[in-house]
Amino acid sequence: MRVLVVGNGGREHALAWKIAASPMVEHVYCAPGNAGTAGCAENVAIAATDITALADFAAVNKIDLTVVGPEVPLMAGIVDLFEGRGLRVFGPSRDPARIEGSKAFAKDVMHKSNIPTAEFWVCDSPAEALDRLARYFSEPRSANGVVIKADGLAAGKGVTVCDTREQAEQAIEAIMVQRVFGDAGNQVVIEERLTGPEASIMVITDGHTIVPMLPAQDHKRLLNNDEGPNTGGMGAYCPVKGLSAADVSAIIESIVRPAIDTIRELGIPYRGALYAGIMLTPDGPRCIEFNCRFGDPETQAVLPMLKSDLVPILIAALDGNLASTSVEWYGGASVSIVAASGGYPGSFKRGVPISGLEEAAQSAGCILFHGGTRVSGNEVVTDGGRVFAVTARGEDFAAAREAAYAAIAHISFQDMHYRTDIASGAA
Repeated sequence: MRVLVVGNGGREHALAWKIAASPMVEHVYCAPGNAGTAGCAENVAIAATDITALADFAAVNKIDLTVVGPEVPLMAGIVDLFEGRGLRVFGPSRDPARIEGSKAFAKDVMHKSNIPTAEFWVCDSPAEALDRLARYFSEPRSANGVVIKADGLAAGKGVTVCDTREQAEQAIEAIMVQRVFGDAGNQVVIEERLTGPEASIMVITDGHTIVPMLPAQDHKRLLNNDEGPNTGGMGAYCPVKGLSAADVSAIIESIVRPAIDTIRELGIPYRGALYAGIMLTPDGPRCIEFNCRFGDPETQAVLPMLKSDLVPILIAALDGNLASTSVEWYGGASVSIVAASGGYPGSFKRGVPISGLEEAAQSAGCILFHGGTRVSGNEVVTDGGRVFAVTARGEDFAAAREAAYAAIAHISFQDMHYRTDIASGAA
C-alpha cells in the first residue's frame, strides 16, 4: 500500500511513524511533513489546506489510503473531495466535522442526544454575550467562574477559562470585537465552569461500531501546576490514572455513542476519528467538547501504546467492518512531553537551531515526535510554537516519566520551554 498522511505536526509524525511500521505499507508520504516525518515518510511540499493539490497528488501517485491529521482540511471538505474522485480517505466528511468546527453545532448535538455537559448559551453579538454574563455572575455557581468559547476553529486556542466577570468580559471583547480568532468569533458559547480532572477519549468509528483508544490526559496550560495561558497542549500521558476500562465503556455509552447516533440520524454519518474531551466532575463525567480528529499531543502518547497494526483498523473503519476488528495494547504507561518555542502561545521566533535530537532519539524506550521543525541546510531548526514531543513508554508512570525527562534533557534551543510536571499526579 501507498499511504498519504496530511499535516505537519507532532500528531502527523506519530501517525506516519505508526503507519510506516505496518507490513501492509510499502511507502508513506507526508504533506507537507516536517524534519521528523522525513525519517519515516517522503515529505511532499503541499500544504494541508490545499485539498485540490492533495487530491491531484493522491490520484497521480496511486495513493491507496489518505489519513488526514488536522481539523482545517476536514472542515474544508477534503474527504468529500477525495471520495468524489474515488480516492480512499480516513476522516469525517465536512458536515459531521462541524462537531469541532462549530461549538454551537456540537452543543446542539449534545442537547439532542441528552449527553451530560455544562449548561451553555450561544450568543450572536457582544451585547447579548455581556447580558448573559451579567445574569450568570448574579448566580451562586458563578463562584467557579465561566468558560468562553469562540464558535469556530481557533487552532485549539479559542477557549478562555475565566475566574471573574471582568476576565469573561475581556474574553468577549477579544473574540467578538477585536476578532483575534477571525470569523471564529462570529458567535460565542458561554458555559458554566465545571471542575475536576480531564480525560481525552479518542475512538475510531465506521458510523456504527466504536473502537476506543486508551484514554489520555492532556496538559493544556503553559506552566507547571496548570498555570498560565491555554495552549494546544504541553504534554500528555496514557492511560488515565483512576479511569478504569469500565469507566471508559460508560463514557462511550453515555457520551460518544449518542453523538455518533444523533449525527447519523441527521443524515450525515460520522466515519473517522472522534475525540471527546471529558471533565470528570464530582457528579460524573461531563462532555466539554468534541474534536473531529485525533488529538495533539494525545496521539503522541497513545499510539506508542498500540500493539496492533493501525492500518487494518483504519481500513476496517472505511469498509464498515470495525465490528470484526480486534485491538491489542501494551501494558504499562506512556508519558509525552512537549517542548515549545519561547513566547508560545504568543509570538515566537522561527529558524532557531536545535541540538541534541539524535541523542534524545537514541534514549532507551523513547520516541521523538517532531512538531514545528524543518531542515535548514545541515541543521534542524524550529518552525512552530510546539516544536517536538518526547514520548517514553515504561512499566509504570514513574518509569515512563523518568525516561522521557532524561531524554528531553539532551535537547536544547534558544528559549526552549517545557513543563516539568507532566504526569506528576499519575506517578
